Amino acid sequence: MRTILSIDQGTTGTTCLVFDGSGRIRGRSYAELTPYFPHPGWVEQDPEEIWATTLRAAREAVDQAGTLPEVLGITNQRETTILWDRTTGMPLHRAIVWQDRRTAERCAELRDSGADELIRGRTGLLLDPYFSATKIEWLLERVPGARERAEAGELAVGTVDSWLIWKSTAGRVHATDPTNASRTLLYDIGNQRWDDELLALFGVPRALLPEVRPSSGDFGAATELVEGALIPIAGVAGDQQAALFGQGGWEPGVAKNTYGTGAFLLLHTGLERRVSSHGLLTTIACGPHGEPNYALEGSIFIAGAAVRWLRDTLGIVASAAETEDLARGLESNDGVYFVPAFVGLGAPYWEPEVRGTIVGLTQRAGRAHLARATLEAMAYATHDVLAAMEADAGVRTRVLAADGGAAANNWLMQFQADILGIPIRRSALVETTALGAALLAGIAAGIVSDPASFTAELTEPTLFAPDLPAAERDRLLAGWRQAIRAARAQANDLQ
Repeated sequence: MRTILSIDQGTTGTTCLVFDGSGRIRGRSYAELTPYFPHPGWVEQDPEEIWATTLRAAREAVDQAGTLPEVLGITNQRETTILWDRTTGMPLHRAIVWQDRRTAERCAELRDSGADELIRGRTGLLLDPYFSATKIEWLLERVPGARERAEAGELAVGTVDSWLIWKSTAGRVHATDPTNASRTLLYDIGNQRWDDELLALFGVPRALLPEVRPSSGDFGAATELVEGALIPIAGVAGDQQAALFGQGGWEPGVAKNTYGTGAFLLLHTGLERRVSSHGLLTTIACGPHGEPNYALEGSIFIAGAAVRWLRDTLGIVASAAETEDLARGLESNDGVYFVPAFVGLGAPYWEPEVRGTIVGLTQRAGRAHLARATLEAMAYATHDVLAAMEADAGVRTRVLAADGGAAANNWLMQFQADILGIPIRRSALVETTALGAALLAGIAAGIVSDPASFTAELTEPTLFAPDLPAAERDRLLAGWRQAIRAARAQANDLQ
């Protein structure tokens, strides 16, 4: 039996799946990851814990499958940045997570200097703390001796995929793929190479950076992952591009939203590089064989993370699944709206100083209202991003593919269909991110010859049809827009 191990290293934990050559899942495991919040707006993780959770989940999934995988695919939380010693393999600092906003002031300085046009033209991205370049710059400036050692070639930097490749290959391979490179603010997505002018702008020595290799191709052999085994790494992609690929989005016109820690909406545009005029990003996606194509993307920084806040910080739910029953138990939201901008607003607003805001509270409001408002916020934010995407692409979306952990919430999926006014197609396998990485690896290894047939084995998706009068939809969206205005106004007053 030919099998593929897929590692999905996400913000809240690591999921590992073992697929056979027919697309069936033979093994599965998950290990949660600890977040650290040393200052308001700062988000960090322990790189060694990232590796440890990956090891544990991978070995448990392989044990469950009862067979040694022939090939390995990796997908990862993007933009999260790690700096480490090339000799010892030890990190010099905690990982700075994609949600982190510590470099907001630096981004503002660069915008004031007029760097926006250069960055947008080369990378398809906006100047925002979300991306990796200012994180790397911060590490080089704040970690004692880091800049000197980086210029001497003693250090390596990378996103989580590069860290896992390095650790898995015992330091023999320092590499990434175009989808992850395209999220750094250092990569020219037109010429598809590290850009010297951008490296100079952010003060990043080229010697620090990984080699960029095809998403479906050779990334060396993992000798440290499963004891006594040598597993070729043959597929690598950032989590959102992997999810798009897993949803069948390897050709133009497919749109998907992944409801994870954040929510990320991507529209595949093929070989055409679309430039957004509505606050979206242009990023590299994968074509049918894993080759670089393009996509429009809207990033919602907080989605499932807000549910985790309800559970872990407020303690008003015992599990994420409990929010569905709480939301369903209310006839309406009673005017309660939650803008979960814990780390600023992403697309289409891009306002890093905005913070979380709850409006419309009365004495009637209780934990059910907070739970419902949290779920509703994901749907409203998706509506805003999709509207911007349709305006940029000049098309009307007929159906939206959905995946990710929060997509398992039936109430949320129905409400999303109602707010968008179009059907939602939820994949039978919500872990399409891991599926995308498996497909890329399987194509490179010759295990997968027809991705469509491979994914068809995962059973039929679930459809949620809209069932809400247009007037009610407009009323709810008007309340959301008012809540957004309140959050933005508060941020402006505090500046």
